[in-house]
Amino acid sequence: MKNDRYNLTEYRTIHVLKEEHGTYQVSPTPRNPGDAVINGDAAQVMQVLHEHSVQAVVTSPPYYKQRDYDADCQLGNEPTPEEYIRKLVGIISACKSVLKPDGLLWLNLGDKYLNGKLLGLPWRVAIALSESGWTLRSDVIWHKPNAMPASIKNRPTTDHEYVFMLSQGAKYQYDADAIREPHVTFTDASKMRGGRGHFGKPGGTPEAGKNKGNPNLHRGRWDQAFHPLGRNKRTVWSIPLSKCPEAHFAVFPEKLVENCILASTRPEDTVLDPFCGSGTTLLVAHRLGRHFIGIDIKKEYCMMALRRLNAVQRELPFAQHPSQSIGG
Repeated sequence: MKNDRYNLTEYRTIHVLKEEHGTYQVSPTPRNPGDAVINGDAAQVMQVLHEHSVQAVVTSPPYYKQRDYDADCQLGNEPTPEEYIRKLVGIISACKSVLKPDGLLWLNLGDKYLNGKLLGLPWRVAIALSESGWTLRSDVIWHKPNAMPASIKNRPTTDHEYVFMLSQGAKYQYDADAIREPHVTFTDASKMRGGRGHFGKPGGTPEAGKNKGNPNLHRGRWDQAFHPLGRNKRTVWSIPLSKCPEAHFAVFPEKLVENCILASTRPEDTVLDPFCGSGTTLLVAHRLGRHFIGIDIKKEYCMMALRRLNAVQRELPFAQHPSQSIGG
């Protein structure tokens, strides 16, 4: 446990555990991190959470110059893109202390046009994180098939965002089987020359020399060359935008969050979202049997997240605690 460099009693904290009546400790214990929604500045709150108590961070921080959250210390309204990048990287760096050594960080970030110029912020942030000690393991393109139309006439309409997968070290928890996708080679969706006509034909590989090291293919046993649970997850995820009845803006799609959580955690692990907003990451974590910690600087979003959690856990009390002590 770190020292109390930051006093959580200055912030309103909301828990959603049924047994948490009256006085309780904000900081999770190593035995059971608990399920919590905390209203406060993420970088400072993480200073008093237990070290290495989180298996995965799944988050979508405020985008640059997109929305005014009307909150002190908010992210996104910095005077320059460079200041935004610097502040975001600082907050993400604070996750290192609470993330387990084999944990993963999943960061969703959209870009921004300013005076007709695309700023390239997702990749600038990813590179800055790499330079600060994170290791970029994969970039995922989140394709939005229901992206909002735009009236622009001098460039294509944007229908994608990025999700970056980052680790702290060389070894990390990743379950490829948990997020496999259906094979397409022998389906009508196959783009392979000759398609399903190669199946069962000795020497029927589509190109000379392709997969020449796999004898099953050349004996016509294509079926044995593929994993029974499906093919490895690709890096383009086509997932529609989602809406929350209480929010006037699009929210993190549950399917996108599900992919991240399933790939990088086990049941009973803890997932952290330092910009939890309306609480989608927390809801998905709960549904998948994981613990969660959500942090947001805007009280109204914390309350929204709590209401959404209460809707799926109706036995939980609706509770606000104006002051809490730091756990030991």
